[in-house]
Amino acid sequence: MPVNRHRPPRPSSDRDRPPRPQPLRRYGQNHLVDRGVLAAIVHQAAVRPDDVVLEVGAADGLLTRPLLERARVVHAFEVDRRYADRLERLAAGAPGLRLHLGDALKARLGELDPPPTALVANLAYNIAIPLVMTTVAELPSVARWSVMVQKELGERLFAAPRTKAFAAVSVLTQLACELERARHVARSAFRPRPNVESSFLTFSRRPAMEDGSWLVGTERLDRDGYAAVDGLVRRTFAQRRKQLATSLAGATPPGGGALTRADVGRVLEAVGASPTARPEELDPERWLSFARALGWLAAS
Repeated sequence: MPVNRHRPPRPSSDRDRPPRPQPLRRYGQNHLVDRGVLAAIVHQAAVRPDDVVLEVGAADGLLTRPLLERARVVHAFEVDRRYADRLERLAAGAPGLRLHLGDALKARLGELDPPPTALVANLAYNIAIPLVMTTVAELPSVARWSVMVQKELGERLFAAPRTKAFAAVSVLTQLACELERARHVARSAFRPRPNVESSFLTFSRRPAMEDGSWLVGTERLDRDGYAAVDGLVRRTFAQRRKQLATSLAGATPPGGGALTRADVGRVLEAVGASPTARPEELDPERWLSFARALGWLAAS
């Protein structure tokens, strides 16, 4: 793999680095310390020389350094100011590093220059889902995700319909992305050792056609359509125990009149679902068929 000619200097040994600060619970910090696992996930991330990587939770730069060796630019975010000095020293010797000291969820990620093409990060539990969903919906330049998350969150992103894990985030992630690989990572790879198992996921955005839309099965979707179905999916999963005909009774699709329970039941039957179906019974493609038939999306 080609190597960035602006390769940052490395310390001669781990002893050259100052001790890592004690992890703070409010940031959900569990640092990856197993070098073998680090090498494996860097390989799985498959960062290319033309990539602009978004890394969230850079800490002391253990993952940042190999990313800099492979990517054109790395936008590294770190909210914990105790790491500021060491990250600033790393940035001083690495022209490809753009350091952002602050909360990535509060940042205007759409204004990053150059725009990121990949997200590679060890994500804390409390930001994993919001960050993934924000980058999927609001950063069309990001084509690939390589993220360390708690195992249950990884399972939720790509869960199958009719399972306990299948949720709104499952539908919304799968409408835009396809899973490449999920790798189990043992608790012993982190310090402090977490109470849960972790997974390293790689997934990519569905290929776009010339007009910017993409296919989900046989259904076509674009960014405006994605935003519209996002609201419908979240609304119904907020009442996931209710039948769709019940939770959507009285709802008003864009440009249409208020729906009745019977209206929703007929639409469900028309798209091949039970008129008593609940949100977790529809796979992503059928969600699009259902949304179009309801009048929530324009005809494709």
